[in-house]
Amino acid sequence: MSMDSRVSLVIPVYNEEANLEELVARCVATCERLGRPYEIVLVDDGSRDSSEQKIVAAAAKHRGRVVGVLLNRNYGQHSAIMAGFAEATGDIIVTLDADLQNPPEEIPRLLEKIDAGCDVVGSVRVNRRDSLLRTMPSLLINKMVRQVTGVTMRDYGCMLRAYKREIVFAMLQCNERSTFIPVLANTFARTTGEVEVQHAERSAGTSKYSPWRLVNLLFDLTTCTTTFPLRVLSVVGVLISMAGFAFAALLFALRLYYGPKWAVEGTFTLFAILFIFVGAQFIGMGLLGEYIGRIYVDVRARPRYFVAKVVGRMRGGEVTEPAAPISAPAVTGGRREALATTAAGG
Repeated sequence: MSMDSRVSLVIPVYNEEANLEELVARCVATCERLGRPYEIVLVDDGSRDSSEQKIVAAAAKHRGRVVGVLLNRNYGQHSAIMAGFAEATGDIIVTLDADLQNPPEEIPRLLEKIDAGCDVVGSVRVNRRDSLLRTMPSLLINKMVRQVTGVTMRDYGCMLRAYKREIVFAMLQCNERSTFIPVLANTFARTTGEVEVQHAERSAGTSKYSPWRLVNLLFDLTTCTTTFPLRVLSVVGVLISMAGFAFAALLFALRLYYGPKWAVEGTFTLFAILFIFVGAQFIGMGLLGEYIGRIYVDVRARPRYFVAKVVGRMRGGEVTEPAAPISAPAVTGGRREALATTAAGG
């Protein structure tokens, strides 16, 4: 893409008051060195600290450069990023975490890959500074995604990624509520690339991804990308049924051979095998419940998020700050129509 292409930096923020001032300063400095038009979209995901106030202050300080999207409550990282996508106006959209573990100074390297023709560019964290409780689930998720999608990318967990506008527009047309953005983007991308980036320790605050949230992310990833577990359940069910019939035939033959006394002495064995079968049934019911629950959520078709306010957006050459919350139709419908017009070349 040309050097005139506009860059939008989308950053979800949740309780990051200790990092926000440094984050904004480093992002602005990096974007100024790009020599391209840019905007920084900070999405407050219902923070309970002073993050919202700091985002409003940054939008006022960097007029026309920093835009704040304030959600009315916490919806989760991926929903916050989708809200940022809907507000972004750039030809290239870059996502970044607010914890500064991935330096904003690495952004030009991703843009070089986009300029070379990639639709999606991911990043691979080298010298990773996370604990084993974070790195081991990440390795499992990366391996699963590679098997499911067939796209060889080494680090799906790193949020420092770049997308062409057409890919973002395609993602915004998807209505499922359980969204794993890196995988969703790869389903629309013709060419993908990766760059190695540095990884730093969190300078302040604590990670917002608890072990339980990582488990939820793993379930979301599995159920929103493939029905393979359901097929496995069908095969396992058939195998268990065949094993059950074979075992019943064996018990009947042994009873005829050894007599009724032997059958009574095998009561505990029967109970043990029964528990195995019951356990397998509950596993199957749990997986089916995950899929049915997500179908229920999607059928209700509720919005992924609700934007309470947008600050710092330039309109007609002036910075405007809405006095009242933006209405739901404006958030979920009007913005998509604008994106559709832009993507179509209108």
